[in-house]
Amino acid sequence: METYDLILKRRTIRKYQQKPIDKAILLDCINAARLAPSAMNLQPLDYVLVTKPDSLKKIFTCTNWAGYNRDAGPKPGEEPVAYIVIISDKNVNSEPGRDVGLASENIVLTALEHGVASCMLGAINRDAIAGILKIPGNYKVEIVVSMGYPAQESIEDELKNEKHYWLDDDGKLHVPKRKMEDVMHDEVF
Repeated sequence: METYDLILKRRTIRKYQQKPIDKAILLDCINAARLAPSAMNLQPLDYVLVTKPDSLKKIFTCTNWAGYNRDAGPKPGEEPVAYIVIISDKNVNSEPGRDVGLASENIVLTALEHGVASCMLGAINRDAIAGILKIPGNYKVEIVVSMGYPAQESIEDELKNEKHYWLDDDGKLHVPKRKMEDVMHDEVF
């Protein structure tokens, strides 16, 4: 699939099949993240891959899902089967936000190319995750990317008045997005 098509297809998925992801796919995702642009080429990011059941359960307790609609988050048996935890070395760059965004998008697009769904989680207990994963003190937990084969469908809807996503009676997640003509300004604002 071409990159643009992947971008159009990519949706946040929070409910997963309990089917393991081949480690080669996960390593491809981390490699794609590693190769993302980095401000001043400082490369402050590292990645912690989590796939063992006990560790998955511990990390899951440190995450918050679907702030707009709690029913949109995973129920028992729909939890992620892998996490990629993006961490940054504070001694290298204390504000790596752009790097994190670029790296995490590379992860989710690479995963999708392999049929793996994902969700970028920022509502997390960073201190607890750092403790569970034995992350050194000079590193900060930036974001957690949850991963698995999708157990839900997510549909782009036209944004009208409400930005909150919602579940229909079939459990499909509807995500309102602004129209192109509402966000694109030709030459001047």
